[in-house]
Amino acid sequence: MLTPSAAPAPRTRDVFVTGGTGYIGQRLVPLLLARGHRVRMLARPSATSRIPPGATAVIGNALVADTFSESLRGADTLIHLVGTPHPSPRKAAEFERVDLGSIMASVRAGGRVGIAHTVYVSVAHPAPVMHAYIAARVAGEAAIANAGLTATILRPWYVVGPGHMWALALTPFYALGKLLPQTRDGALRLGLVTLEQMVNALAVAVESPPDRGIRVWDVPAIRSRGAARWTA
Repeated sequence: MLTPSAAPAPRTRDVFVTGGTGYIGQRLVPLLLARGHRVRMLARPSATSRIPPGATAVIGNALVADTFSESLRGADTLIHLVGTPHPSPRKAAEFERVDLGSIMASVRAGGRVGIAHTVYVSVAHPAPVMHAYIAARVAGEAAIANAGLTATILRPWYVVGPGHMWALALTPFYALGKLLPQTRDGALRLGLVTLEQMVNALAVAVESPPDRGIRVWDVPAIRSRGAARWTA
């Protein structure tokens, strides 16, 4: 459970979250609420029981902008977390339908209501694997840019946390990769981030939006912005 530190109280934001009942969202939303932000969560009717106390459920379909664009009106921040669970190369069709389809819907909805800040979890790239997944996320980034939205794009590679610990076995290989000039950049770009770092970095993004344009936080930036602001 993430709890706020003694950091100064932030300006209250009105946040709309898609994918808020998932792996990252179920940790992020309680933190945003604890920090004093108002949170609305897009959810299917079957998922409303997973909306935490204090958040407001919005019934809709993340793949269809018309089902939630009016409910987005009045929010100043849109956090897009929808994605295919446990990505793997065999899920290429799902990446196209769900991952890309949902961010396209969010971009359309955000554009309609003039959303001030969009926060999008993309993926680190380039990379030697997961090409279909990366292609869907890169297309999502392009949609945000083409729509002229002000946005923060976070590019993790793998988020380590409960149920997602296997990647820690790769730690020695990352350490070796950082030592070799020819592999150092890749080892840093495709490094691991913890769930706590990811959630904290998202909260920092919400509380300190860019004035305009698109800013990109890669793995080192996620680690930096997600470190020591809140504690588990």
